[in-house]
Amino acid sequence: MLILASQSPRRAELLSQLGIKFSQSSANINETPLPTENPLDYVLRMASEKSKLGWQNSAKNDWVLGADTIVLAKGEILGKPNDQADSQRMLKTLSDSTHTVITAVCITNGEQQNSVIVETLVTFGALSSKLIDWYWQTGEPQDKAGSYGIQGLGGQFVKHIKGSYSAVVGLPLYETKLLLTENGVINEC
Repeated sequence: MLILASQSPRRAELLSQLGIKFSQSSANINETPLPTENPLDYVLRMASEKSKLGWQNSAKNDWVLGADTIVLAKGEILGKPNDQADSQRMLKTLSDSTHTVITAVCITNGEQQNSVIVETLVTFGALSSKLIDWYWQTGEPQDKAGSYGIQGLGGQFVKHIKGSYSAVVGLPLYETKLLLTENGVINEC
């Protein structure tokens, strides 16, 4: 049995697209970056900690998948916004520029741990202050890394992407299936 160490409906929906059975558990961890931690190490550590916590809370005979997604713009990790002003700052940073979305996926069964990192370039068009304010009022950006959801209303800001769309949503399907198959969690169809 596979356990998704996340309560994210987006990750659960994506994982279900692989046609495998899984259950969900929460994995509430401290998501504060370490002072000298680079973005790749940070996102990998978050995914790893989520999978380990999920395994500790499991029946100990399951594989557990943890994932984390960050938005990196102009050298800054843009997490979930603290408030409207923080969201406005983030979206102004992303406006009319290209940023990187990094998603790490980690699986563990307590004895083995394997992971993959996927980077995707996302280019936004210009965002007016009025549009940014409207978007905040929709409620969508309030719990999203980088303060936007590509799969929702925030998708209208995207001029183009280079890489994995599903990784930007929160779980890179191709790479996740490879990781699960290579580790014998699922069989190749």
